[in-house]
Amino acid sequence: MGPRARPALLLLMFLRTAVPQGRQMQSHTLQVILGCEMQEDNSTRGVWKYGYDGQDHLEFCPETLNWRAAEPRAQATKLEWEVHKIRSKQNRAYLERDCLEHLQQLLELGRGVLDQQVPPLVKVTHHVTSAVTTLRCQALNFYPQNITMKWLRDRQPLDAKEIEPKDILPNGDGTYQGWIALAVPPGEEQRYTCQVEHPGLDQPLIATWEPLPSDTLVIGVISGIAVCVIIFFIGALFRILRKRQASREAMGDYVLAECD
Repeated sequence: MGPRARPALLLLMFLRTAVPQGRQMQSHTLQVILGCEMQEDNSTRGVWKYGYDGQDHLEFCPETLNWRAAEPRAQATKLEWEVHKIRSKQNRAYLERDCLEHLQQLLELGRGVLDQQVPPLVKVTHHVTSAVTTLRCQALNFYPQNITMKWLRDRQPLDAKEIEPKDILPNGDGTYQGWIALAVPPGEEQRYTCQVEHPGLDQPLIATWEPLPSDTLVIGVISGIAVCVIIFFIGALFRILRKRQASREAMGDYVLAECD
């Protein structure tokens, strides 16, 4: 299985301002990442970073209560902020205590949602271009994100070099979708199967491509139905004509009897 997602509480800020530059206004962007995360071994890590115009600018170091300047433009701000030691201690207290308390509270509130396991819906599709036949294995609407998808040929795993890298994307409802693709020789599609492993599945799920009925078979079925419909209508018309003929003969016998 893939690595387990680490709980994290992050505040991302994106600020844009205009600063006079001569006679023109020049736009600048300030980005802030502030938060904490809990590692798999229950250790914790806080982060407080600033970016300026898309480049790393400043980063707070809780161990030393200093700011690390990532570029020369940040040096003046670094020196000014490091003068206020009380503020630096407050920053460390937030990262190492307050942020983690908020994270724990959020984890408790969302425990039912985070613990649920939604198994994937798996299907294999077939795509043909001018020179390549491709099988695509899709896993849809699963949670959590960690999933293992691999191709088998004659029930044996393929070398990773033969397979396009797995792609996992989020859905708007909190679930995920993923797919892997494989180029195969034409006519050998049935030798290949897709195996999917996920926490929501009791055992690995195997999926294969099921070809649609051929055009010849479809035409044959349609032709057979059409023939049956025609025979039915001919039979119905024949019965109607027989009834009319019998009715006319009975009427003729009745007229002859009256004349006599």
